[in-house]
Amino acid sequence: MKWRQLADDQCRLGELDFSTNACGAATEAWLGALTAFEVARRLPDQDDPLCEDVSAKIKTVICKLELSQPQKIERVIIAGSDGDELTAYYLPAGNRDVAAPAVICISMEEESETVLLGRLLPVVIGRGMSVFVLSHEAVSKHSRGHSQILLSDCFDHLSVRPDVDAARIGVYGEGSSAVLASEFAESDHRVAAAVCDGGVWNWTRRQASIAWMTKTTDLVDETLVSARRAQSVRRLGCPALVVAGGRGVVSVAEAIKLQTDCIAAHIDLDVAMPRVIRSSDGHIENFVTSDECIFNWLEHQLGSTKGAQSTRFGQDHLTGPFPPHLREANV
Repeated sequence: MKWRQLADDQCRLGELDFSTNACGAATEAWLGALTAFEVARRLPDQDDPLCEDVSAKIKTVICKLELSQPQKIERVIIAGSDGDELTAYYLPAGNRDVAAPAVICISMEEESETVLLGRLLPVVIGRGMSVFVLSHEAVSKHSRGHSQILLSDCFDHLSVRPDVDAARIGVYGEGSSAVLASEFAESDHRVAAAVCDGGVWNWTRRQASIAWMTKTTDLVDETLVSARRAQSVRRLGCPALVVAGGRGVVSVAEAIKLQTDCIAAHIDLDVAMPRVIRSSDGHIENFVTSDECIFNWLEHQLGSTKGAQSTRFGQDHLTGPFPPHLREANV
């Protein structure tokens, strides 16, 4: 309840700032509201009848935020080759005369593209990087091959835009969408960087099937297993970041094994492990520092139009406390 109240206070503060033409302060307040709403959404009170309206409020704040921003959020419809349509959000980097890097972002299961956009706006605004945000359901409801084609259609859409550098387009899959990101990077080698599962999910499932069919679970050749794990990453054809633990599909133990194998095989793979915050409301993944780490890594791999030196990527970005960037609202 307190996080939703804090978010509502930030919304009102943003409206007051905007009414006095203080667009920068309004932007800060509305971004703070989005972060607070995301916390409220992750810590719902099951007995609270108002918990279901948080997603709707996120959409409202996004509309308000557009009022204070020079770059407008576009609603894009991608027409698939078979007549199917996919709807997404596109936030340009800000300068239509400069080709900037872009990231195709896919939400985790049971989360809409609106919810993911609301969470990412505080970390991507001003970064010099465009984002193209999709829902997990829009991609995963199709067969594996069709999903990859749809994502390639999204890539095609971005690659012909004058404000996007076609050589610097990455993909980011949240939760089980990390699997979709791996499959896309493997099928379309135009992808320049991938935040994904490193092929772990499909590789593990395949190994389990083989073990079940051959009844050889006790006869494991660790050298062969390591080589095959590394080979699954090599097929991606681009640098990869695997987010382990939390709400992801890759466990910390699996990620460490994968990274060890990739180091031995001289394959470019990084691992990040989000921290969990304990509070009186329960446990919540520190998504603020996690998102910052992920986009620092993407910025390092893809570059940026900011012209400034990228923040050094590393797990230190995930070890701090929840950032207190919300202003108090006396409204």
